[in-house]
Amino acid sequence: MTAREKSARLTLLRHGESIWNLQNRFTGWVDVSLSPQGMAEAQQAGELLADEHFDIAFTSTLLRAQDSLYEVLKQNRLCNHYVRVHEQSSEWYEHFTPGEGDASELKIYVSEKLNERYYGDLQGLNKDWARQRFGEQQVHLWRRSYDIAPPNGESLKMTAARTIPYYRERIMPCLQRGDDVLVVAHGNSLRSIIMHLERMTQQQIIDYELPTGEPHVYHFDEQAQVVGKHILNSNT
Repeated sequence: MTAREKSARLTLLRHGESIWNLQNRFTGWVDVSLSPQGMAEAQQAGELLADEHFDIAFTSTLLRAQDSLYEVLKQNRLCNHYVRVHEQSSEWYEHFTPGEGDASELKIYVSEKLNERYYGDLQGLNKDWARQRFGEQQVHLWRRSYDIAPPNGESLKMTAARTIPYYRERIMPCLQRGDDVLVVAHGNSLRSIIMHLERMTQQQIIDYELPTGEPHVYHFDEQAQVVGKHILNSNT
């Protein structure tokens, strides 16, 4: 079976719990590490994906997403080596003609477009303190509405304005050629892509929860249209 004949798969994975998730703080683009629980969640996701083949991977510029990805790849029995390509300076890697030994090398593309939603002035604040300071209803609107942004930050709609074009321009062509793709990113950047894939309404995506460390696997036809989905967890 050739790459063009086989069904493509897209695996979306939200990073494990971060230190600031644990501390109940708005994180956004602050580059914090995984908590011990987050590392365990990434390792569990790795166990679930240990026998899955990946042709290409994408992640954000943030440590918690990259560390989760590397934990997954450490346990993958089909990935022997990989290389990280920073999209803003990809010429440093991709200026040469690949050799025969490079064919099995998993390329990991790192892009700011997949970063978490930018929380602006809320970043670093404890969420309970923010509710006391700004009011519970206002904080709820900033967190859970589709198009209301926190001060100097992004709404989910604004996040989608960078993630969906990136999906169409960089990820979708891989699926069209039959590749199996792994994307490890963040709750809001992935939810915006899921909204696009599943053609959700604004209300549906607001209500949609994406757990940490739980792979969502989408199957595609030759036109890169979704034909199936399943979720991996310890109970499957």
